Amino acid sequence: MSEHAATIEPRRDSVWWGWGRREDRPELGVAARELLERELGELIPADRVELDAVSLPAAEPLPSSVLTAAGGEAATYSGLEDRLRHSSGSSYPDLLRLRSGQLTAAPDAVLVPADADAVAGLLGACSREHVAVVPYGGGTSVVGGVEPIREDFDLLASLDLCALRSVEVDALSQTARLGPGLRGPEAEAALNEQGFTLGHFPQSFPYATIGGFAATRSAGQASSGYGRFDELITSIAMATPSGLLETLATPHSAAGPALRELISGSEGTLGVISSVTVRIRPLPAARRYEAWFAPGFLEGAAIARSLAQEEVLPDVLRLSDRDETRVSLEMAGLEGLKRNALAAYLRLRDRSEGSMLICGWEGESESVNRRRELSARLLRTAGAVPLGRSAGEAWEHGRYEGPYMRDVLIDAGAMVETLETSHTWTRLEELYGNVRSALLAAMEAQGYPGIVMCHISHVYRDGASLYFTFLSARKPGEELEQWRAVKGAACDAIVAAEATITHHHAVGRDHAPYMRAEVGELGLEALRALKDRLDPNGIMNPGKLLPAA
Repeated sequence: MSEHAATIEPRRDSVWWGWGRREDRPELGVAARELLERELGELIPADRVELDAVSLPAAEPLPSSVLTAAGGEAATYSGLEDRLRHSSGSSYPDLLRLRSGQLTAAPDAVLVPADADAVAGLLGACSREHVAVVPYGGGTSVVGGVEPIREDFDLLASLDLCALRSVEVDALSQTARLGPGLRGPEAEAALNEQGFTLGHFPQSFPYATIGGFAATRSAGQASSGYGRFDELITSIAMATPSGLLETLATPHSAAGPALRELISGSEGTLGVISSVTVRIRPLPAARRYEAWFAPGFLEGAAIARSLAQEEVLPDVLRLSDRDETRVSLEMAGLEGLKRNALAAYLRLRDRSEGSMLICGWEGESESVNRRRELSARLLRTAGAVPLGRSAGEAWEHGRYEGPYMRDVLIDAGAMVETLETSHTWTRLEELYGNVRSALLAAMEAQGYPGIVMCHISHVYRDGASLYFTFLSARKPGEELEQWRAVKGAACDAIVAAEATITHHHAVGRDHAPYMRAEVGELGLEALRALKDRLDPNGIMNPGKLLPAA
C-alpha cells in the first residue's frame, strides 16, 4: 500500500470563484466573440468580487466531541477561504453565488479526518451531537451536490476527504483499492507507475475524486471501452452514522440485492465512502483518435446504434448535432486557408450541414488497428466521411476545457449551462426534439434568445445519452430566476418523455424534485427507509437526492 502525495489539509490549488487554475484559462477569441454577439445580441460582462470582499454567515463553534473525533485542531479549518471553498460546487447557481461574494450558507468548519477510522468516529459524534455533515471530494458537482443545506440543523460541517489517498494494487487480479480522496490524475498516475490505467476520464477528471466518481455513478468519456464507474467497482466500503457497510472483494455475487449498488450513487446521503476497489486495465500501448462527419445528427445516431449493436463500437464515441458542430468549428477560429479547405472538402461530399463524430480506440496496437478498421468500414458504408486524425487529436487534447470555457463565457455576460439524460433508441429522437424545443422556447420567453447544442456522449446497445449545452445573454439581476425557468422547462420535457433526469451528473439538490418521476412513490419510501436505518438522525448531506416528504 502506498500514499499518493498524502496531505491533511484542504486543497487550495484552484481559483475559489470558478474552475481550475487561473493560468490555465483559455481566451475567448475574436471568432467566438463575433459568434456570440451575432447570435445572442449584446452581452453585459459579469463582475466578480475579490476574496477580501466576500461575506459569509458567522461560523458557530462545533461541539468539542466532534472536533476531537475529527483529529483536533490539526484537522479543523474555519478560516474564510476554506469555508468559502466548501460552500459550493460547480453548478451555474454555485458560480453566481461565488462571484457575487454574498453567500447565505457556508459550513461552520471544514473537518479533515486522517483515515477511515477517524471518518467513522466523526460520523458517530456528529450524529450524537446533531451536526449535519456534507461529504466533500473535488467540489465538482454541477447539480448542487455539496451545498451546505442545513434544513433543521443548527450546525453543519464539511467533511473533506483529501487525506484518504491510499493506493493498493493487486496486479494478478487487475484490481486496485483506492482511497476516496484521490483526484482523478493522482489515481491515474499511481496506477500508471505500475503499468495500469483506470480508464475513467470524465470532463471533471482533473479535480473530481474516486469517492465522488462512486457516489455519483460517474461516466467517463471512454465508457464504451472501459465502462461507467459503477461497472468498474468490485467492492466498496461506506462509513455511516450506524456503522460500517462493506462488500466483499469478489468479481460477482448472487447473495441478494447488491449493497454495492446501494452505495454507488448514494451521493453522501447515507454515509461517507471510505474505500473503493476497482477493476483496472494494462496501460494501452496505442491510442488512436480521429474525426468523421456524418450526414446529420439523426443519421449519426443511427451510425452509433449500428456500431454498438454490431459490436464494433469505439472506446470513445461522441456525436455532435449540427449546432454544436457549427459553433465548435466557428469558435475554434480556424485560419482562413484551413477553414476554406474544410468547407470545400465537406461541400464536395455533400456534408456541409453534417455532424461531427469523434472516435477513439485504445489498447494493443494490433487490436486498435483491427477494431478501428471494422468501425471505419461501417462508418463509410453508412455515409460518414473521414476528417483524419488531427481533428480527433485536437478534441483529445482539449477534452477537459469545457468547465474553463464556461467561466470565460460567464465573464463575457452569457448564461451557460449543461444538462444530460438518456433514453432508448426508439425514443431518442423524440427526447432530443422535445428538450431542444423546450430550451429554445424557455430562453425566448425570458426575452433572451439562445443557442442549444447537443451531443451523444455514451452509447449502448439499447440507447444512448444526450448531453445538452445551452447559452443566452444573461438577465442582469435576475440570473438565477432566468436559469431556473430555462432548466426547469428542460427537466419537465425530460420527465414527460419518460427519460432519466440524469445519466451521469447525479441528482444533488437540483434534480431531487424529479426523483419521484424516476423511481416512483414506493421507490422513494424504500430509499427513505434505508436512510432512516443507516442515518437515523438525518445528518448526512441534507436536501440532496430525495425530495421533501
